[in-house]
Amino acid sequence: MKRILVPTDFSSHAESALKIAAQIAKKSNSEIFLLHMIEVPSQMNDAITGATGIPETMLFIQKAKETLQKTKEKEFLKDIQITEQLNFERAHEGILSFSIKNKIDLIVMGSHGVSGIEEILIGSNTEKVVRLSDAPVLVIKKNTTELKAENFVFASDFSKETKKPFKKMLEFATLFDAKLHLTMICTPNSFKTTALSEKIISDFIADFDLKNYTTHIYNDVNIEKGIINFSNKIDADLIGLCTHGRTGMAHFFTGSISEDLVNHAAKPVITFKI
Repeated sequence: MKRILVPTDFSSHAESALKIAAQIAKKSNSEIFLLHMIEVPSQMNDAITGATGIPETMLFIQKAKETLQKTKEKEFLKDIQITEQLNFERAHEGILSFSIKNKIDLIVMGSHGVSGIEEILIGSNTEKVVRLSDAPVLVIKKNTTELKAENFVFASDFSKETKKPFKKMLEFATLFDAKLHLTMICTPNSFKTTALSEKIISDFIADFDLKNYTTHIYNDVNIEKGIINFSNKIDADLIGLCTHGRTGMAHFFTGSISEDLVNHAAKPVITFKI
């Protein structure tokens, strides 16, 4: 993990994400890319890129550049290589295209937490990035100043298709020397016997050299509540799960579990695309 992207709208939520990104960057000797998106009507592009421009628009752009520079110079970013970028594009589209173009290893974004996700980078934009990003996405809750991952819940159906993202998750967990809690949620609509669930998990982890981990089977009314309730039960620091990169998630993640968790979980959530 060498290239971390932090989209910012200069809010307190974005700053929380930036502080966590700084923590990760120092652990992994990574570079941070600080990205601010300005959404402007297409007819104004000439005014922005041309020799002359609308005074109000140009003033707004200059202010954004100055704020980016001030953000880059914050004390907690000292000794970290920072590359700032101001782009003119719809927020989630710009974040995703920037991530691909710059071969980003991790995207760190802020959220409001259990009250729901709003504002320019929050809400539908965060959900779309979580759903569509090829790079892992770490969503940080408001006022989080340090990421602890001593107890890391990874919720999955432990199917073969999750093995590749599971490897990425292990790399992240190793960075924090985390204890992994490998968890299968059983619901009335996706019931499996304990014996079958244990066998599925056992067969899955047989391909990996795992040391600091536990396995769990947790029953609840639906998957989202199961993940949240289990995470609260063990006082987890971080929740990890896989996404299929589409609105409907097959197998274990029916519906939009990752997006719901990003909205409703009080814990930080990291997603890995299948």
